[in-house]
Amino acid sequence: MATAPANGDSQSGPQRNYQVVVAATRDLGIGKDGILPWELLGDLKFFKELTLSSSDPAKKNAVIMGRETWESIPVKLRPLPGRLNVILTRSGSFDFATVENVVICGSMKSALELLASTPYCLSIEKVFVIGGGQVMRKSLAETNDSNGKESAEVDSKNKFETENFSFLPKMIFDRHEEYHYLNLVEDIIRSGAQKNDRTGTGTLSKFGCQMRFNLRKSFPLLTTKVLQEKGIHIWDGNASREYLGRVGLAHREEDIQTCMLTTLEKVFDQLMDVIDKVKNNPDDRRIILSAWNPSDLKKMALPPCHMFAQFYVENGELSCQMYQRSAEMGLGVPFNIASYSLLTCMIAQICDLSPGDFVHVIGDAHVYRTHVRALEEQIQKMPKPFPILKINPSKKDIDSFVASDFKLVGYDPHQKIEMKMAI
Repeated sequence: MATAPANGDSQSGPQRNYQVVVAATRDLGIGKDGILPWELLGDLKFFKELTLSSSDPAKKNAVIMGRETWESIPVKLRPLPGRLNVILTRSGSFDFATVENVVICGSMKSALELLASTPYCLSIEKVFVIGGGQVMRKSLAETNDSNGKESAEVDSKNKFETENFSFLPKMIFDRHEEYHYLNLVEDIIRSGAQKNDRTGTGTLSKFGCQMRFNLRKSFPLLTTKVLQEKGIHIWDGNASREYLGRVGLAHREEDIQTCMLTTLEKVFDQLMDVIDKVKNNPDDRRIILSAWNPSDLKKMALPPCHMFAQFYVENGELSCQMYQRSAEMGLGVPFNIASYSLLTCMIAQICDLSPGDFVHVIGDAHVYRTHVRALEEQIQKMPKPFPILKINPSKKDIDSFVASDFKLVGYDPHQKIEMKMAI
C-alpha cells in the first residue's frame, strides 16, 4: 500500500488535498486485465485502518474511486463502511445516488471542490484516492507536492505474466521520503571527505546536509532495515567502564541514563516552556530546546549530538527543525529521525495541533569506514511504506505518556543489517 499527500487540478475554487493509496508489484504494476490480481490480508487490513482512522471521532474520511472500482467491490461491502464513498462517473445511469455515504461526481476536480465545501469541509478529515488505474495515474501525475510515495513490495512475478499489467510511473516510487536518507548515505560513501575521529575508526563525511519528513499522514521510521525491536543499545558503549575511564569520568556509574542525565542541573524546564509557548504564543520565534551547555561539556560522557531544536506553528500544524552537530548515519540517524518526529507528534497532540514537518539539519554527516559495506547493502533495498503512528488521544500531559499509548500500524521493514558502534 502507499500514501502520499497530493494536490488537485489547477484550481478554479477551493479544493481538498488528498492521499493516493495503491497496491503495486516491485515493477509498480497495479492491476491486470482491469482487476487487482492478488488478495493479501495484510494489505487489506492496512488499507482499512488507514482509510478509517481519524484523529477526531466526530469526523470521518472520504474515499474517491472510479465507477469500475466501485463495481469491483463485493455488493455486501459497498459502500465501504465508515467512509464517504465518492464515485467518479459521467454516466447518468447510476441508481444509487440516494444511498447513504455515497456521492457521485463527474470529475476529480469537481469531487475535490465538493469536499472543500460545506458541509464536507467540516465533517471529512482526510481524502483518499483508491482507484482505478486511470484515476490513479491522473492523480499521481498531477501532484506537485514534494513528499514521497511509499510503494509496497508485492512479489507477484512468479504468479502472473507482467505484460498485461497496468503500471505507475517509476518517478512515483522514486519520491519515497526514505530516499532522503538513502541518497545522503550514498553521496557520503561516494564523495565524502576522509576524516579522522575520536574513535580512531575513520569516517567519510559531508558538511551541511538537510532532510525533510512529512509527519501529517505517516511516521518516518526507516524500512530498509529493521530497527532494534526491544530496547535500544547502540549507545551503551559510551557508558561502559572502559569508555568512562578514557574520558576522565571513571567516578561515574556504568549506566547510560546516569551518564546522560546527571550532567545537567535541572534549573529550567525547557520542554514545558516549549509547550507553554506553542499553546499561548505560537508565533514566538524562540520556541527552542537547547542541549548545548558549554560550561558542562567536560562533565559529559559525550556532548549532545542533536543539540538544538526549534518548533514552528502554522495553520494548526506543529513542525520541528533540529540541528545535529554530528550525525552517525548508519546507526544513530534513523533513531534521531524517529525520536524527534515522535516528540513533535506528542507535543502537537498536547497542544491540540496536527503534526507538520520534521526538518533534520546536520553539520558533520558521516559514515564510519566499518559501516560502508553494510550501508551499501542497505541502499540497494527498496523502501516499504512508512507506518502510521497512533497515539492515545486521551493523553494531554507530556509526563503522562507510557509505551502502551503508542501504536505503529503497518510497519514491515526489511531484515536487520548488522553494524557495530564505534566507541
